[in-house]
Amino acid sequence: MNNNNFRKSGLALAMAAAMGASAGANAAVELYNQDGTSFSVDGYFNAFYVNREDKLADTRDSRIKMGFLPNTIGFNFSKDMGDLTLGGRSSFWTTINDSLDSPTATAIDVRQFYATVDGDFGQVLIGKDFGLYARSNIFLDEILMGFGSPGLAGGVSFGNIRAGYPYPTPSAQITYRSPDMSGLKVAAGVLDPADTVTGTPADENPTPRFESEVTYNAKLNNVALTGWVNGRYQSAENGATTVDSTGLGYGVKASVAGLTLAASGFSSTGNNPVLIVNGAVAEDDADGFLVQGSYAFGPNRVVLSYGETDAEILNLETEGTTLGFFHDVNSNFKLVAEYNMYQDSNSTTGATTTEADTIALGAIVMF
Repeated sequence: MNNNNFRKSGLALAMAAAMGASAGANAAVELYNQDGTSFSVDGYFNAFYVNREDKLADTRDSRIKMGFLPNTIGFNFSKDMGDLTLGGRSSFWTTINDSLDSPTATAIDVRQFYATVDGDFGQVLIGKDFGLYARSNIFLDEILMGFGSPGLAGGVSFGNIRAGYPYPTPSAQITYRSPDMSGLKVAAGVLDPADTVTGTPADENPTPRFESEVTYNAKLNNVALTGWVNGRYQSAENGATTVDSTGLGYGVKASVAGLTLAASGFSSTGNNPVLIVNGAVAEDDADGFLVQGSYAFGPNRVVLSYGETDAEILNLETEGTTLGFFHDVNSNFKLVAEYNMYQDSNSTTGATTTEADTIALGAIVMF
């Protein structure tokens, strides 16, 4: 019985989505494998030269920053125990963007710290991992290893978060994943709920947050097809006030002879369309979509991406367009050139609140 924890990690999904079959060469460095016990390490390192024009402020800024994916190191453990395989993964995601703000206190984000139990029944995961709602929307993004739209000053760029999909916030969870059933996979979990009435511990959560995702992979003639549907539900209370939160994500991707076309979207009520955190929200709506096309030729891949989010809940409308070029020097070293145009506005007044054009030139090393 083979438990490949790295394959199930967010980093692995990102690499597989961006690199196709060659991602297997970067799965991990195996440090120990004896008597049914294995231990491996994987890493992802990147830096970009970023030149951004703020059209509202009429300024231009040059920075050295990391891309949409932070710099990461992960540790994987697996042990065969008869009919079961026990595994675990911890991954540490760190920024390089705060080096002058906090020179000796760089932020380290523990996005994954979980154990797995695998058997003929599938897998049970316990611990902290990315959520299931919007999971494939982001992990199958064609520019996931690029830069995308502007983010927070000391953190990552936002890619297509808030311009096509929300972020599947890493959360404490207990999640079941089915075996592969002729291309069909089902995942369902209970996750730590968010305090969404007042955003404080005074909120009551009678039940956990429920999330699920169904994915299907098939090959029709020479066309590789991937489709997915995911969702979430939770209810929080405080006195006489109740906030019910629901979300639905979906998408499809088709690839043939180097050409890939993808479309995804989401619709939610009572959810922050950027990321799920403890914070007061109203039962207002948000929706968005992302359409992408890419073409791979030799070691090169060109991507065109366009996404929108319309969030009544934040009084926000956004749109982002990205043209990206990716070049594989080898299976562990990639070069990236990208141009992004991002705009958001107040959906009530129509006033533009952000308008930025970004050029990003980067390098990625992974193992």
